[in-house]
Amino acid sequence: MFLLTNVMEHALDDGYAEAAARRGQVGTSRLPTSLSGRLGLAAGLVLAAVVVTVGAAQAHRAAPTEARERQKLIDRVQAETRSADGLQASVDSLRDSVSAEQRAALQNHGGDNTAQLELLAGATPVHGPGVKLVVDDAKEAAQGGTGGPRESSGFSDTGRVRDRDMQRVVNGLWASGAEAISVNGQRLTALSAIRAAGDAILVDNRPLVPPYTVLAIGDGEKLSTAFQDSADGQYLHVLQENYGIRASVTVEKDVRLPAAPSLIVRYARPVPGGSGQADTAATGKGS
Repeated sequence: MFLLTNVMEHALDDGYAEAAARRGQVGTSRLPTSLSGRLGLAAGLVLAAVVVTVGAAQAHRAAPTEARERQKLIDRVQAETRSADGLQASVDSLRDSVSAEQRAALQNHGGDNTAQLELLAGATPVHGPGVKLVVDDAKEAAQGGTGGPRESSGFSDTGRVRDRDMQRVVNGLWASGAEAISVNGQRLTALSAIRAAGDAILVDNRPLVPPYTVLAIGDGEKLSTAFQDSADGQYLHVLQENYGIRASVTVEKDVRLPAAPSLIVRYARPVPGGSGQADTAATGKGS
């Protein structure tokens, strides 16, 4: 009973009570009691207030300057954007003029065959029925694994589509009756090149990534059948069966191909005794 009574009457331990009393004495003794101490404290508070006030005033004065600098940057960006838009409009206008001159030259040289010459040179966008051929690496290669080795372009393959494979696919489509072809949006011409750079495939020096989408314009059903029955179509089938290369061919009612960029006249000679008109000219992409 004595222990319970002591706990009830002295809930706080004596040691805690003494520590609390000491903290109270220290807390009350922190404030200066002398006149000089109070004046020093007051001077410190006044100095701190002055510093805060001056900083706030400087920040207030600097705000309009920062706003003006920001607005100047915005105005400059907008002006440069307008200038770039003007230059782009000029480029588009010049491109249209060049295209008109090219068409006029082809018309003078080709007569009624102008459309066919433009098609063969890749000088104009085209659309029509055709086929869509999608070729992709094997699943193991896409996931970082390896497939069975084979030789292509001088080095061993691990289930990846190589430049030689795409060359055979494209040549097979040409031989099967394709009138125009593009690979991943790159229009092919008589001067186009499909090469390798490491593991990447380059079409006219532009790197492509799988899957490789080949669009070809022609009689869809006949083109698809002729390609799959050709030696190049059988070659693609072997890649599917033996190395896991994925490929699919579908007949499309309407496919659209862009014009080939950077078309230039590569060869020309004047007509003997003529007025300077081109006798022969070949257009194509610079390689």
